[in-house]
Formats: sequence, structure tokens, C-alpha cells
Amino acid sequence: MSRNFLLEIGIEELPAKFAPGAVSQIENNAQKKLSELRLLHKSVKAYITPRRLTLYVEDLAEKQEDISEEAKGPAQKAAYDAEGNPTKAAQGFARGQGVDIQELFIKELNGVPYVYAIKSLKGEETETLLPQFCLDIIQGLSFPKPMRWGDQDIRFARPIRWLVSLYGDKVVPFSYAGLQAGRTSRGHRTLGGYIRLVNPEEYLEALETAFVIADQEKRKEIIRKQVNNLATSIAGQVDEDDELLTEVSHLVEYPTGLMGEVGVEYMILPEEVITTPMKEHQRYFPVRSTDGKLLPYFITVRNGDKTSLDTVKEGNKRVLKARLEDAAFYYREDLKKPLSSLVPQLDRVVYHEKLGSVGQRVGRLRKLAGVIANTMAMADREKQLVDRTALLAKADLVTNMVYDFPELQGIMGAYYARGNGEEKEVYTAIREHYQPRYTGDTLPSTDIGKVVSMADKMDAIVGSFGIGIHPTGSQDPYALRRQALGIVGMILEDERNISVKYLLQESYIVFIQQGITMEPLDEVMPILEDFFNQRLRFILQEKGLRYDTIDAVLAQGGQHPYSTLKKAQVLATKREEESFTAYLNAYIRCVNLSKKAVSTEWREYSLTDVTEIVLAKNLKSLLPRIQEAIDQLDYEEAYSLAAQLVPLIEQLFDAVMIMAEDEKLRNARLGLLQECAKALNCLGELTLLA
Repeated sequence: MSRNFLLEIGIEELPAKFAPGAVSQIENNAQKKLSELRLLHKSVKAYITPRRLTLYVEDLAEKQEDISEEAKGPAQKAAYDAEGNPTKAAQGFARGQGVDIQELFIKELNGVPYVYAIKSLKGEETETLLPQFCLDIIQGLSFPKPMRWGDQDIRFARPIRWLVSLYGDKVVPFSYAGLQAGRTSRGHRTLGGYIRLVNPEEYLEALETAFVIADQEKRKEIIRKQVNNLATSIAGQVDEDDELLTEVSHLVEYPTGLMGEVGVEYMILPEEVITTPMKEHQRYFPVRSTDGKLLPYFITVRNGDKTSLDTVKEGNKRVLKARLEDAAFYYREDLKKPLSSLVPQLDRVVYHEKLGSVGQRVGRLRKLAGVIANTMAMADREKQLVDRTALLAKADLVTNMVYDFPELQGIMGAYYARGNGEEKEVYTAIREHYQPRYTGDTLPSTDIGKVVSMADKMDAIVGSFGIGIHPTGSQDPYALRRQALGIVGMILEDERNISVKYLLQESYIVFIQQGITMEPLDEVMPILEDFFNQRLRFILQEKGLRYDTIDAVLAQGGQHPYSTLKKAQVLATKREEESFTAYLNAYIRCVNLSKKAVSTEWREYSLTDVTEIVLAKNLKSLLPRIQEAIDQLDYEEAYSLAAQLVPLIEQLFDAVMIMAEDEKLRNARLGLLQECAKALNCLGELTLLA
């Protein structure tokens, strides 16, 4: 038999950003705890609104499973005397396990016979276990910023105001935070009242009658439909923004969408100046025409029904108007000063207490961007545009607009640079140099944007590592992983064989030239190289390459991401060919035997057998051609050339004994195999292939 179980934790308004983590925690913790308690169930589901966090377990068994398990006792020689009679040790073991002495049996463990018993555990009634289970679930929840209230010593996301705990139609009695669990829940703060629940099955429906949509997925879908319908009513549409939609769904219990108008006088502002206050500050949905043009409307969602909707709409319009009025003022004031005139003010803005000011950072960006521009063999005009972009890229940080709307850094810089008459390449690159801003964001579309973006991200990474700030586990407050992924992504997209190691070293030098104290380069560089290799590994995995293919190519270093990718792609193709088995076997034999060489030098004139002489002659001819193909990143050709050695190597192994008694001959053969291994590893360290 089974019954449904419900635990509801009633709380003050929960921050929307806490909700996804709370849902995941309560579901995972409940699954784990039920498994530990041996309680069978059909499903576990968590529901969340701003005022409640709920656990619902369907078909929870009425008692634990009975189990039988072997219990190990004393060794046989200690459990029985010479006549085979049980000793006190055996009797005590049997008594402790609750079995008859006759039920003991012998079983060997590591060659030693021990006494064992089958111990049976009867399952307890679920009702007796649930009070502690409820406490464990509540106390097992953690939040980014928990709080205390009243004279309570406990900490939770927000103060707990009521508790509901039902197993079938029975209350599960427990107390927490000065509250006694019962069967009374609460509806919407203003529209609903108290709700007396008979059993868990009526929970969702009962709350809905009290103006609470407890299922967050249903609530989210209702909002999606309401927003889309409102936009369609004026022949408009809203952008797909799952993050905003999810956040709004966690802000309301009973959603009702409404549409308001934006003053037409504000529509002349840059689009981001209008949409950022809407989305980031007010959680409104901007409305666009079918061709993507921003329309003078917004859609928002109230936490309630349609009562006095016009009044609510007017209130939202006034709030947005105040925000846009501020933005319009900032925009007009900022345009009065050329962006270049703001650059000296960056010297007074601290970037990091150990890494100097933003002004110093701009100096580093200009130098490093110049290095990257040279690496990319840019023309002189492009280099000038790169330098101008690097100079102005951070100037908008001291504008009024970005001070009030930090989300617009880079974006406003581009608008101001355009308004100041800067060249298109410059203001486009200023906007792009922050890209990618998040996972899945587009990369800069221009070479100038890529150069400054790489310099910006490289400076952030090297500076952080240089003063001992490394991402650890899930902690990455400066988004260094994302920035490294951006650098590698840009190098791969651009298909240039740029050395990450070289850029890391050049960035480090720029810091030292500014007199900034950094950890020693020989200590920082290996950590940085590994950090970038891990990001490259991630990208290669995303491209569908096997883990051992990636291991093989990265074993030779990932300093050049583009050549590493090309090498991995060729290896992935070649390893599927039938002939690759012979190639791999030849390589492995060459590697394993050549480990015994006492010298890396070998003398061709010491060779005596025709097979080794022919192999040496072909090797001497092919090695420079293989290296030339590698230098040109033509790994297909390098592999094809190296593969010509495979039948010659096989003939050598069939014809001679490598470990000859003559020392000179043996060393010559081992040296020959060393050179063969170098030729054959043009696609990576193949011994790492599974």
C-alpha cells in the first residue's frame, strides 16, 4: 500500500534567483533520503512560488522494505573449539545478530574462514520516519544569503511562516522554527485566504482556487501565452528570453499580463537604453514589430487578477517613464563630451587594488592589442584602428549612463563614439570587444573587434592568475573560464595559428613593465597553459571528438588551438580507416623499443641489413616533407607521408632483431626507431588512444 506525501514550507517573499537552486536541492535531497530510508515511491516533485516551497512524493510506501544482509563475525578458529563446539565469541555474535547459533555459517574471505549470519531487518512504518525526514529536508536546504529572524537561531532564505505536512489524510507531526506542522496552507497574499487541506491530492487545485498557481512550469507557460497574446493583439512579438520569463514566473503566484505604452519621445533613444531599464530593472517584456523594430509598448505581469488593471498599468508606466527620463538625460549629457576626453578620468577608477587603475589597464590593452595585431599581420591602418579602439574601449565606464546602467558598458561606448564622429570600425569594435558576454553569445564579427576582445580577456586572465586568483570548482567570480573560451573560440573561428602561450607571455611582460607585482612567470605559466588546455578540451568535446583523440593531440601541447583542432579532426578521420591499425601498431612498437636507446643519435653507416638501410633512406627523405606539411597545417599530407614508412617498419621487424648483441648496431637500430616514432606521431601521442 502507498499514500501521497506533501510537505509545504510557507515563507516570506523568496528572491527569484533563489528559486531554481531550491527546487533542485529539495528534489535531489528527497530522492537521496528516501533511498537511504528504503522507502519506495513513484515520483518526487518540487513546487515553488514566492511564498512557498513544496515537496510532493507520489505513492510513498507505507513501510520500509524488509532487507536481509550478511553480517561477518569472528574467524572460524575463534568461533569454534577443537571439538567443533561454538565458543563464547560465536554465541555472542549470534546473540548480537538476533539469530540462533545453528543458523551461523562459514565463508572464506581472502582465504580465511569466518563465521557469518544472515541478518534480517524489518522495515519500520513510514509514519514514524516522516517527522525526522521533514526536518532533514528543511535543514538540508542552503541559500546564497540565508537570514535569521525574531529570536530564532535557525537560518533560512526568508522567515518561515507556516508548515504543512500530510501523509495521505493524516498530519505528519513535527515542529520547526517555533511552528507546528499541520494541514492549513495559505493562498495568495491579498486575494486568497487560509486553506484547509484534506489530503495531498487536492493541493494544486485547492491553491488555484485561492489564486495560487503552485506549479512553476504551468505558471511559466501561462505567462508565455499571456505575453505572446498581448503582443499579437497589436501585430507585435516579443523576443525569446527564457531567463527573463523564468525570473518573472518566480516573482508571481497568480500571473496576469498587461500591456502599457512607452512615451514616443523616448523612442529616439538607442534601443538598449530603452530595453535595459525594461528588462533589467522592471522585468518588462519589450515589444517588437514582426520585422524586429522596437515598438512603443511594454508587457508586464502583475501578481494578481484583473481587478483595477488600468490602475496597475498606469503605475507601471509612471515607473518606466521615470527610468527613461533619467536615461534620456544621461544620454544627452554624455554626448556633450567627446569620448576621448574621458580617458584621463580612468586613472582615478580602480580596476583592482593589486592590478592598478582602469587607466593602467587601457595602457596594457593598447600594448597587447598591438602585439596581437602584429601576430595577425594587420595592415598599418588596421593597427591604428586597433589602437584607437583600445584607447576608447573603457571610456564609457565614467559616463553617467553606464554609472547608472552598468549592463550597457561597451554598448554606450559604441553609441558615443559614433556620435563623436569616430570611424565605423572603431565604434563597432568598441561594442564587440566585450563579446562573448555569456555562454552562447556571438563572437566579434570584425578583426579589430577580435583583437581588442582577445587583449581585454587575456589581460583579465593573466592579471587574475598573476595575483593568485584562480577559478575553483563552481566558483569563478571574474568569469575567467568564459573569457578563455572566448579567446580560444575567436582563434578557431579566425583560422589563424596564433600561439596562446606567446600571448600569455606578452601579457605578463606588459604587467611587469607597469611595475605591477606578479607571481613568478615560471610558476604562473604552467597553470595558465593547463587552464587554456582545459577550455580547448571543452570546445573539442563540443565538436564531437572522442576523449582519447583529444588526449592524444593535447599531449603534444595545445598552445596553438587552431592547429590542434585540425590535427584532432584528421586523427578522428584516420583512426576509423582500416589501415590505421597497422600504423598505430608500428608507432607503438617504435615507441616502446626506442625507450631503451642510450642515445638520441644514430649512425646510418652502422646499419647492415637491407631493410633497415632502405627504411633509413626513406626516413631521411620523408622527414623534412612531413615537417613541411605540419608547418603548413596539412595534417592529411603529413599522415600520408608518414604512412609510407609503416610497411618498411614492418619489414624491419620481420628481418632483424632490434636488440642485437653488437652495441653500435643495437644503438643504431634503436635510434632509427626513435626517428620513425617522431615521424609517425605527426597526429599526436597515439599511445593514448583507447
